[in-house]
Amino acid sequence: MPYFLFTFAAIMDKKSSSNIKIKNKRATFEYFLVETLTAGIVLTGTEIKSIRGGKASLADSYCTFKGNELFVVGMHIAEYAQGTYNNHDPKRDRKLLLTARELRKLKNKVQEKGFTIVPVTLFINENGLAKLDIALARGKHYYDKRETLKTKDSKRELERMERY
Repeated sequence: MPYFLFTFAAIMDKKSSSNIKIKNKRATFEYFLVETLTAGIVLTGTEIKSIRGGKASLADSYCTFKGNELFVVGMHIAEYAQGTYNNHDPKRDRKLLLTARELRKLKNKVQEKGFTIVPVTLFINENGLAKLDIALARGKHYYDKRETLKTKDSKRELERMERY
């Protein structure tokens, strides 16, 4: 096998193996996730570099409509270390990219009582673009949260027993 083919194959393997996946652990604890969608995000250059470095957090973030556009609010993307005066604001509102049909559907559901839109996962797809999994969610009550903790503990105990 010629050297240049081997090198090219190694480069392609590195490009396709993007393992950046930032999860919102509180979303599944606080909400029942009814329906999930994948949305694109409008980002600046330093923001995408920080996400590729794994420097983002979805804690305390939510999605809201401003006019007919959907924005994610409260998502923290750390400032890029090598970014100079071009650096971004870490907590700015970021526009989400969805089709008009999806936006209309989500807007109608959110207007119903009890529904909200929460970001679940931020990841880099195989093309190198940042995507955000969002979910139409309904809030849990206190007793639902206790039930979630019980099932998580019992699942953990079963995994421990399987190991031995």
